[in-house]
Amino acid sequence: MEFKAKARVDSRTKNLVKRIKPGEIAVIDHADLDQVAADSLAKAKVKLVINVSPSITGKYPNPGPSRLLGEGINILDNVGPGFLEKVHEGDFLEVKGNKIYKGQELVGEGKYLDLKSVNRRLKEIRRNLGSELDKFLHNTLEYAMKEKELILGSLDLPPVRTKFEGRPVVIVVRGLNYREDLSTIKPYIDDVHPVLVGVDGGADALLEFGYRPDLIIGDMDSVSDQTLRCGAELIVHAYPDGRAPGLERINQLNLKAGIFPAPGTSEDIALLLAYEKGADLIVAVGTHSNMIDFLEKGRNGMGSTFLVRLKVGSILVDARGVSRIYQRRIKLRYLIQIAMAGILAIGVVFYQTRWPRDFIRAFWLQIKILLGL
Repeated sequence: MEFKAKARVDSRTKNLVKRIKPGEIAVIDHADLDQVAADSLAKAKVKLVINVSPSITGKYPNPGPSRLLGEGINILDNVGPGFLEKVHEGDFLEVKGNKIYKGQELVGEGKYLDLKSVNRRLKEIRRNLGSELDKFLHNTLEYAMKEKELILGSLDLPPVRTKFEGRPVVIVVRGLNYREDLSTIKPYIDDVHPVLVGVDGGADALLEFGYRPDLIIGDMDSVSDQTLRCGAELIVHAYPDGRAPGLERINQLNLKAGIFPAPGTSEDIALLLAYEKGADLIVAVGTHSNMIDFLEKGRNGMGSTFLVRLKVGSILVDARGVSRIYQRRIKLRYLIQIAMAGILAIGVVFYQTRWPRDFIRAFWLQIKILLGL
């Protein structure tokens, strides 16, 4: 197996996919490669993924590697942290077998993953999830005790220009299947014109589908400059003590933003803000709601998510997975039935019109004369 291409190097996959071009080699440092990252690499049409870390550690059944392999993208795995000291952005790499060369220098080697082995490994990991689930539950309860003010009402909500009162709201997070689910609810957005809220990279997703977000909320670490400048209202998620690292980027872009100091995740506070500001319905797209989601995100517990959903649950509709349940595919038999109905309708109109009827009769008479009938 041989590959020759320019390398794009970044320890953060979500930053790398913003720069990489089709046919290039992605060099990442991503233990337990998650599906969202894999989807973004697949969409970028990379030639090869070189992962410095193990793509599957065994901690949980992460679906990222099987997603990439299923798309025909090879993964050269567990090359080792020293590789990042030898290879830099834009270097031309040549991969021969499992060895990686920069010019004539051997800079690293790894092991190729194959789909059959990966699926077998994931199956084994699923059988051993019990201990991980036990740890996760304890962490979730611990986080819930720390973050209980989310539902006790002691948070300082920021003033916002966006009007939520009595309106439906769609909150988009760049999570699992967000593109498919956003595509599925597109007719709803077009018909109802809800308030559109993008959580960090979810705002990019809205622009990708032709919508300008009304409000962007988050750490501001995974949303593009172009989207931040689109005219949406901006709210920076800050730590409970008021520190807001994301505000520095906003200032560098000469933009203005509100601050929302709160524990938990940015998607949690987006749900909470919409609820507290009087939304009558919240449709969540791509949000994280289970243990695997949070392990992929690298968060130990989901206390804030549990608490916030407990509070807003009466008006919350989770669009996650809708695209897998409802797929607007027209079956062949429906097309045949429609075509037959159309032909029948044309035939009836054709026959009821005088000149076609006379033409058919004359034509039939000619045939009878020729055949001597």
